[in-house]
Amino acid sequence: MLNIIIYITLGFMFTGIFFSTLRFILGPTAADRTVALDTLTTIAMALLVLLSFVYNRFIYIDVALVYGVLGFIGVLVIARYLEGAL
Repeated sequence: MLNIIIYITLGFMFTGIFFSTLRFILGPTAADRTVALDTLTTIAMALLVLLSFVYNRFIYIDVALVYGVLGFIGVLVIARYLEGAL
């Protein structure tokens, strides 16, 4: 039963990756691309947490947290650049 839930969750995640990548490529504005990149970062963090659960290796959660902080800082830098404050 748990394997079915993991497969369904992976299906939803890969669907989200597909649509976010599509928005990143086709986005008419730079803000759309930034939001799509932030969404891809969030999905990658969720995948790392799911992998830590599946493989019972909780170090992946620490990696996901560091990746999330770096992704957040990257989005802030891009947003500040688009705002023209830098």
